[in-house]
Amino acid sequence: MDNAVVLAEGVFGTTYGKTANGLVRYTRRFKVTSVIDSTKCGQDAGAVLTGTPNGIPIISSVSEGIRLGADTLVVGIATDGGYIPAEYRHFITDALSSGLNVVSGLHEFISDDPEFSALAAKNRCIITDVRKMFRDMKPPYLGRVREIGARRIAVLGTDSAIGKRTTAVILTNTLRQKGIAATMVGTGQTAWMQGFDHTVVIDSMINDFIPGGLEKVAVEAWEQEHPDVMFIEGQGSVLHPAYPGSFEIIGALRPDGIILQHAPRRLVFDGFPDYPIPDLEKYIRILEMLSDRKVIAISINRENMNSNEVADEILKLEARFGIPVFDPLSSQPEKLFEAVDYP
Repeated sequence: MDNAVVLAEGVFGTTYGKTANGLVRYTRRFKVTSVIDSTKCGQDAGAVLTGTPNGIPIISSVSEGIRLGADTLVVGIATDGGYIPAEYRHFITDALSSGLNVVSGLHEFISDDPEFSALAAKNRCIITDVRKMFRDMKPPYLGRVREIGARRIAVLGTDSAIGKRTTAVILTNTLRQKGIAATMVGTGQTAWMQGFDHTVVIDSMINDFIPGGLEKVAVEAWEQEHPDVMFIEGQGSVLHPAYPGSFEIIGALRPDGIILQHAPRRLVFDGFPDYPIPDLEKYIRILEMLSDRKVIAISINRENMNSNEVADEILKLEARFGIPVFDPLSSQPEKLFEAVDYP
């Protein structure tokens, strides 16, 4: 497990810092020793993200990260279009010049940049562009999803960067703690960085092969683990103008139920302030029509809400839709089990 400093300059705790946020919450691939964000320097990463300190300091430079034991820099920003921000270049240069390996999930590949690749060669560093690992995957879809005996639950969302992966992680780990055999199928670069064994980065693949990629990792998860429950991480949103995820997941993996991730105080699509987010009922109708299955629960993203507002929203949505509604970051285990219909 590499010791990692996570680069989230100016974005930690925001939707653009979702990769950094996810790694601070949970990862089996790295030991996160610090987070770079000079706008929050001196604070505790856990306290910023969840209100509970976790001992991961927020710092302002690569050199500080090295002093804290880092041997790898993980680029923790998720930009619109996946480009390397200009202000991030000097952090990456500092890391490679100091002999650190670099891991990135952006669409713009660090290893293809002449300056970065030359520094990596000179200092014997390894650059890992996660999306590059999956771009040439071309598995055909074979219909083998029928062989999967696990109950498949897709965690889909009303927007991008809204907490779908986090909810899937929490549900998977909670059921495991209960003694229920559960696994997660990851579908994005952060899931790979978190160390989930069964992951494919679908937005780096040729569209024709996304269903085959999803089927491949799901069948592998079934054959290797034979879980009772398989949670599938959603991508984007079925109505998002730029990231219209959900279609391939529903079509290829045919979930038995859907958990819908929703941020009640988010009024416009992430990255598109001129596009209002439609009413929750519209999502439920569309997803149930596409999948021919039910939305079995709603998971709340508590951004811009206090605990009392979250509790009130849960009661309101449960009364409106007649299904369990929960906050994955604070719900008791019983509430999570209710959401997936386990005793």
